[in-house]
Amino acid sequence: MQSSGSIRVRGAREHNLQDVDVDLPRDCFVVFTGVSGSGKSSLAFGTVFAESQKRYFESVAPYARRLLSQVGAPDVDLIDGMPPAVALQQARGASSSRSSLGTLSSLSDVLRLLYSRAGTYPDGAEHLPASAFSPNTAVGACPACAGTGVSRSTTEALLVPDPTLSIDEGAIGVWANRAWVGLNVRRMVTKLGIDIHVPWHTLPQKDRDWLLFTDEEPRMLLQGNKQGEASQYHGHWSSAEKFLMRNLAKTQSDTQREKLEAFRAEGPCPTCHGKRLRPAALAVTFAGVDIAELAAMPLSSVCALLDEGLAQQALGTDRHGAAASSAARSLVKDFGERVEAIIALGLGYLSMDRSSTALSPGELQRVRLAGQLRSGLFGVLYVLDEPSAGLHPADSEALYDALRQLVAAGNSLFVVEHDLSIARAADWVVDVGPSAGVLGGHVVYSGPPEGLADVEDSATAEFMFDRTPRPELAAREPASWTTMEHLSRHNVDDVDIRLPMGVMTAITGVSGSGKSSLLTAVTERLDDGERRITVIDQRPIGRSPRSNLATYTGLFDTVRRLFAATPEAKERGWTAGRFSFNVAEGRCPTCDGEGFIAIELVFLPTSYSSCPTCHGSRYNPETLEVTYSGRDIGQVLAMTAVEAVEFFADVPAVLRSLTTLLDVGLGYLTLGQPATELSGGEAQRIKLATELQRPSRDNSVVVLDEPTGGLHPVNVRDLVRVLGRLVDAGDTVVAVEHDMQVIAAADWVIEMGPGGGDKGGTVVATATPKDLLDDPASVTAPYLRRAIESSSQESQKPPTTS
Repeated sequence: MQSSGSIRVRGAREHNLQDVDVDLPRDCFVVFTGVSGSGKSSLAFGTVFAESQKRYFESVAPYARRLLSQVGAPDVDLIDGMPPAVALQQARGASSSRSSLGTLSSLSDVLRLLYSRAGTYPDGAEHLPASAFSPNTAVGACPACAGTGVSRSTTEALLVPDPTLSIDEGAIGVWANRAWVGLNVRRMVTKLGIDIHVPWHTLPQKDRDWLLFTDEEPRMLLQGNKQGEASQYHGHWSSAEKFLMRNLAKTQSDTQREKLEAFRAEGPCPTCHGKRLRPAALAVTFAGVDIAELAAMPLSSVCALLDEGLAQQALGTDRHGAAASSAARSLVKDFGERVEAIIALGLGYLSMDRSSTALSPGELQRVRLAGQLRSGLFGVLYVLDEPSAGLHPADSEALYDALRQLVAAGNSLFVVEHDLSIARAADWVVDVGPSAGVLGGHVVYSGPPEGLADVEDSATAEFMFDRTPRPELAAREPASWTTMEHLSRHNVDDVDIRLPMGVMTAITGVSGSGKSSLLTAVTERLDDGERRITVIDQRPIGRSPRSNLATYTGLFDTVRRLFAATPEAKERGWTAGRFSFNVAEGRCPTCDGEGFIAIELVFLPTSYSSCPTCHGSRYNPETLEVTYSGRDIGQVLAMTAVEAVEFFADVPAVLRSLTTLLDVGLGYLTLGQPATELSGGEAQRIKLATELQRPSRDNSVVVLDEPTGGLHPVNVRDLVRVLGRLVDAGDTVVAVEHDMQVIAAADWVIEMGPGGGDKGGTVVATATPKDLLDDPASVTAPYLRRAIESSSQESQKPPTTS
């Protein structure tokens, strides 16, 4: 370890940090460890990186500084020795489906230039600019689907759900009513000479097509009935399809729109066949494929195809000139370097057209890390948030190599991490704790990794140096088995499995092997109406600060009733509604009860700052005058779950919710913690805690996708106990997981593989954890064996380099 000095932090008090003083070495690989909620992210991101960001902003235009001053600076007395910093945090993908891996990594930009300048054009075709190969531009987007690649259209089967009915009986769904619209249609169809009383399927196909899809709009004189007397009027015919589209365009009713949408289905655009581009762009090829076909290939296969295209140019078989050939060589070289950096981080299974909404936070962070590896920056502090998230242990070795490259290039690297194999191999470890929330916020240890072994109070040392009992592989007997055949989704193609019921199954495998795809396919097959399926994923529990821990779990309803029952509230005639921050009478008028003010920074993502009027309490002063056991409603929301357990010890309804939050390791969160501040792992565990509150029911299946995300090993141990409680209560648990503690505690393991992307999607092993150890096809087996048989010496070995 060659450090050029230290970043000195003095008096850090951000979030739960307790006046922390610590020196952090520069030009080194520093890992921050500690239980979930201990304050390690508050130190690395909320203090060190935030200070670097603040200093950068101080150098920009006065207008920007005025906006940024509202965001606030980290609560710290002093930080010096600070280099410029770059943060790579866990974040969900962009909300737009138009954003993809290719656009995030700039691979698409290089590819468009390649096709524009060196693509093979049809004879006589005009040369296209690079923008013509983007579905996000007017010149490139398919005109039929506006560049989305999908269209919502209708068919006879959708418009006529039951062809055994007659038109009079409501065969044509959009007109299946006895009101004026349906009556008018029946009169016109009769006028046209078509029998409305025979089953639909007996009508000639040409008549059926005309009624449903014709562009003709004839007018006809019809016999009606007005106030009991015969009358005549002119009817104006529109096909069922036109009627549907016209009403969808003009309706303002969500209910009506939902009914009409049932007559349409989403599918590939019939013009571009899902490729999103205009025909002129799709006619240009390189190495024999168009740009959309290339973007759909796994990255691990793309470079070989591009090299083949270069070889065709060298042989003169593609009608390119010398200038185009030179441009192609340069662009393919640039593209290859970018792709290799991504593949080296275990993401070769991804394709460029993979929507960013379908990328996990861990995948997104590693894509950004690949970009930084190519940037060649020197003297920068990189701050990363659990880069191993979503990685199988076999993939973590490549990650470790990439992280070392950043340090070798002359940079400092601060990593918040729970993968202790990475912590063992770091130059320096900062262990924060000893526990979470108000019981954390101290630096328990700061120094070389081996020194942590002597720290008795460290929960990290307990696992890092093998002080914990080794897990026993004792599988429970399933109540029954469910056979599922021909499961297909994404790269999982026609797979058969047997799933044990009444026990816990872990689905594992290397990154991109098809675990989540199999889980989704299994969930859909299980959802047959006979079972209660609960899917607990890492999607947010809300999209604004208004949604929080207390409201999602339901405990806030009881809390509001407690405040409404106080003498002060009764005297004022206030009900529980007054204590809702969604009601105008009780909430702060400045922030409308959110507790935060959204700050539009123009050139940066929207930031949230504490409301200057209510200071984050969410309520107006009058509402805060009412107290329960000496605390106002704002102060209750500011309590951590651990504090609230003591405060509400005599309120069983609230205590039940709080206890389950502690069981899943979330005691450090405040009751009013905004949903926007929760990680994906925290959101998932809140959902799990909510599920634990519900009474157990027979045939209940709980489905989880990487529930250990963001968890320290001590929190994983608690989670394993919680999952065991679900099984003991009769539930079936199915979880996608990489953590060996969870796999060891499972009763059945399904391993996908053998690789990622097109090299995965098959079941390589199915066994109890004990039997998996001897399966030569299992990539997981060596890591599981290491977890249950490790010695103190073995546990301290760093990851092997790939």
